[in-house]
Amino acid sequence: MATFPVSDGARADLIYRSIPRMALVNAQRFSREPAILEGGGAFTFDEVAEGMLAVGQALVANGVAPGDRIAVWAPNSADWVTTALGILATGARLVPINTRFKGSEAAYVLRKTGSRKLFCANGFLGFDYLAMLRDADPSLPALSDTVLFGDAPLRDDAAVRSFDRFLADGTGADRAELRSRIESIGPDDPSDIIFTSGTTGNPKGVMLRHGASLRCYEAFNRSVDLKAGDRVLIVTPFFHCFGYKAGWMAALMAGATFVPLSVFDAGTALQMIEELGITHTGGAPTLFWAMLDHPSRAGRDLSSFRVATASAAYVPPELIDRMSRELGVRPTTGYGLTEAHALVSVSEPGDPPEYAAAWSGKVIEGTEVRVVDDAGEDVPFGQQGELLVRGFQLMDGYYDDPDATATVIDVDGWLHTGDVAYLNADGYVKICDRKKDMFIVGGFNVAPAEVEGLLLEWDLIAGCAVVGVPDRKWGEVGVAFVVPSARGLTPDDVVAWAKDHMANYKVPRRVVIVDTMPLNATGKVLKSELRAALASQEAVARQPGS
Repeated sequence: MATFPVSDGARADLIYRSIPRMALVNAQRFSREPAILEGGGAFTFDEVAEGMLAVGQALVANGVAPGDRIAVWAPNSADWVTTALGILATGARLVPINTRFKGSEAAYVLRKTGSRKLFCANGFLGFDYLAMLRDADPSLPALSDTVLFGDAPLRDDAAVRSFDRFLADGTGADRAELRSRIESIGPDDPSDIIFTSGTTGNPKGVMLRHGASLRCYEAFNRSVDLKAGDRVLIVTPFFHCFGYKAGWMAALMAGATFVPLSVFDAGTALQMIEELGITHTGGAPTLFWAMLDHPSRAGRDLSSFRVATASAAYVPPELIDRMSRELGVRPTTGYGLTEAHALVSVSEPGDPPEYAAAWSGKVIEGTEVRVVDDAGEDVPFGQQGELLVRGFQLMDGYYDDPDATATVIDVDGWLHTGDVAYLNADGYVKICDRKKDMFIVGGFNVAPAEVEGLLLEWDLIAGCAVVGVPDRKWGEVGVAFVVPSARGLTPDDVVAWAKDHMANYKVPRRVVIVDTMPLNATGKVLKSELRAALASQEAVARQPGS
């Protein structure tokens, strides 16, 4: 067992107590400084706090009580931020929904949490979110009280209001109740329910807290040297901890300005870095490959760009080298999982660039880690085993799922991450592999069991198994082995069906049609044999003359 305390800096959880109180305190500290740049305009720290209070006031007027669950299903925007803050200010729990979800996936989250209200943006990526939800489950309580962001035309439906109308309906309410609620929220109080893919079945709602969020990302800000006056381009989605906690929340806490981008485009990102003086950004390796290889990069002035955080279990040394040389940044990396407020380790400010490829960061203060073998015994430094974590940042559990919680947090309080790692005596950790079946596509967790369940809803598929395989661009991608129930089914048919029925990052990039699956004595699919078959095919394809 190893503990790596670092006692530098004040404790953000004790100073601010809660995320909405942090927004109020920093509105006084930074006042008229720009907090958000969007659409050619700027929102000051004062205006962000005022937006939070307006949303919170309207929610209180609408009867929202502490502990209620309120969902947001929308792309990155300033309205997303003020809405999230307003929800948190009431003492309710924020439930972010993945913008790539289809109707049945989003309906599951709303149904599981019992969310009573939904804020959403219709039309993102061409999807009609409300129509998808109504098709999936018209009985959802949130559909009786929905607020639409943006300029999408409203239906003749009393259950749906525009965001402006929602705010106007709350203007007459007394803010004293809202301010009292903000002051009553403590560091140990719940803040969010963020859904993450597990290794089996449906996604699980991870319950996070105000204080742990602030304390984690104070450490993150120190690592990436984020401070007042810096400018952060946030391309990772707000429904994910990387875009939310390590994104806009961390920027507000540091007094930095952030720029939300709803859809990543390498050319647009490079233009923003030059024209807006961006100092920081982060994302999956695919984001940085795209920027490095974009034809406009060589002609851009990227001198403001200082720190870039690449998030993946494996970050190629070649990428780190090119980020340092060609983008002129200090590359940083880290490791976390939603069950630990998405932060366990992160690069140190003085680390040389090569550390970003060699290590997954240094374990943050107040965190205990162990690397154990299959028998649960600690292994020596430098030897691989499963990483266990214990500390202030562990989740409160999976929402309404104590059995699932007990499978990952043992009686001694250790979170079993399912990740294979090794550790050194200085507290640096390296993530090597996953014991879990889960794989990560461009920063998004994918549970093969969930994809398999969705594919099996199609009556043309009799059986299937999904495995993750390495991919240079995305980190990993899914390959589906499919046993058809009817002759003539093609891989393209399966991919087309999947695109219509699941989030795009879950769609298998390759489909292999098979007659049978390799099974063990108990009837379980031997995925190791499927992976071996793929590796054998790839080896043959690489042979000269093949």
